[in-house]
Amino acid sequence: MREIILAVLVAFVLSLVFCAAAIPLLRRAGSGQHILSYVKEHAGKEGTPTMGGLAFVAAAVFAALLFARRADKPFYVALAVGLGYLAVGFLDDLLKLKRGKNLGLRPYQKIVFQFAVALMAALYCCMEGLTVLRVPYTRLSADIGWWMLPLGILVFLGTVNGVNLTDGLDGLAGGTSAVFFLALGALITLQGGSGTLVLLSCCLAGALAAYLVFNTGRASLFMGDTGSLSLGGFAACVALFSGNALVVPLAGLMFVLSSISVILQVIYYKKTGKRIFLMAPLHHHFQHKGYSEGKISYAYAAVTAVLSATLLIPFV
Repeated sequence: MREIILAVLVAFVLSLVFCAAAIPLLRRAGSGQHILSYVKEHAGKEGTPTMGGLAFVAAAVFAALLFARRADKPFYVALAVGLGYLAVGFLDDLLKLKRGKNLGLRPYQKIVFQFAVALMAALYCCMEGLTVLRVPYTRLSADIGWWMLPLGILVFLGTVNGVNLTDGLDGLAGGTSAVFFLALGALITLQGGSGTLVLLSCCLAGALAAYLVFNTGRASLFMGDTGSLSLGGFAACVALFSGNALVVPLAGLMFVLSSISVILQVIYYKKTGKRIFLMAPLHHHFQHKGYSEGKISYAYAAVTAVLSATLLIPFV
């Protein structure tokens, strides 16, 4: 536990330094966010430095590697997957900047990559025997064998896109993800699971806490797809490799609602020409209802914390 605390502190301090240094560097590089024209409330954010995910992910990975004395294969695979998603997110952000508008990789290009990585990660679980599935709110578990393949793919696609869609307000994805990773680390610890996955989760939470210093209203740094895709990849890996795939839609309920709100909005609009929500994802609906970004972000993090706390009850 002492090493975990030290690792979190190191991740936090490094993230503070990296984020502070990244802001002027990204500004000089012309890395300013292009705001979608139909999100009128965000017009004043045009030009805010993006790709801040580079800073806090680097801090988390460095701290995790520094304190991972007995790192196992799942730890390194999780790092590889998370950094792979970071690379794709970085490419997406870079294309948006070069084109001068909020249009990077095409949707099908993102989906193809996401599915390919999800397939490889799920296959890795099956081939390495990481097929135990823990039942939330109980101490029960079951080995589902190769059924982990479709489940793993579903968890990956859902988590990565859920985090990505939640990244729409100052402090929203960062705060919600920080609570999610901290809770996941606590749950794995109580379950007696992999210490290196706990380490990685806690380092990500610590790095995100520092990033929020620069990302809460008014934000001076955005994570971009560089950060959100990477966070989704890390979250899916840690959940799958620790047997907690079913925890994702519970502790990560706000990510799920972001995705569902978009899906429902698109389907309903195509069939009726009308909208269910004032705007999707769901956080924009609340924003149009008059709630401040800070209040929405706090509510998302609070709901995540409460739901996560209930998952720990059987183990305390």
